[in-house]
Amino acid sequence: MTAPPRTTEQSASDVRDYRTLESSPRPSGRLTKEDLDPLVKDAGEGNPAAIHNLLQMIEPVVVRYCRARMGGRDLSYLSADDVAQEVCLAVLKALPDYQDRGGSFLYLVHAIAANKVADAYRAVARDRSEPVPELPERPLVAGNEPESHALHLDLGARLGRLLASLPRVQQEILTLRIAVGFSAQETAEALGISAGNVRVTQHRALTRLRAMISDEEF
Repeated sequence: MTAPPRTTEQSASDVRDYRTLESSPRPSGRLTKEDLDPLVKDAGEGNPAAIHNLLQMIEPVVVRYCRARMGGRDLSYLSADDVAQEVCLAVLKALPDYQDRGGSFLYLVHAIAANKVADAYRAVARDRSEPVPELPERPLVAGNEPESHALHLDLGARLGRLLASLPRVQQEILTLRIAVGFSAQETAEALGISAGNVRVTQHRALTRLRAMISDEEF
């Protein structure tokens, strides 16, 4: 006997189950236009099974994207998982009015995710309250003493600054290719550019990062 399809609220709430970028699953299967189109069409028509399957496909993508863009930090009262849940709900809300004009559904998902992450940063910029110190998500273990933890945070902050110095399109390509795990074709469809452009831009971004890392003597 197969389990009944989950409700939208149940599916979207699953985003909260992921704790870290490393523990959140990478997308399984291909997410190119030809693979998504039939599912998106059925989901847009209100098919519960199609909605469930579509959420299963995009949730890992959205979670990994938000965590990569937000650096695994809580922004005031907003965490990457909170933002990921908002993205999933916004995607579902947009489904009935979505029209295929030749592009990929991934373009819409990425646009919503990028806007939600930007909104989260703007909300924090407006929030003048004192931040509450974050509790560690896991107990300290060997090799994760305070000194090691501080060094790790410092390295992460330095890498974050280096990434932030790249042009926005290079940041997005590295996020989608490396953190999310997209193929060059999937990344191209999400950004509305060619796969060849993705490969060239990724190569330039990595070359630039290597040069900056060498200059900073990591």
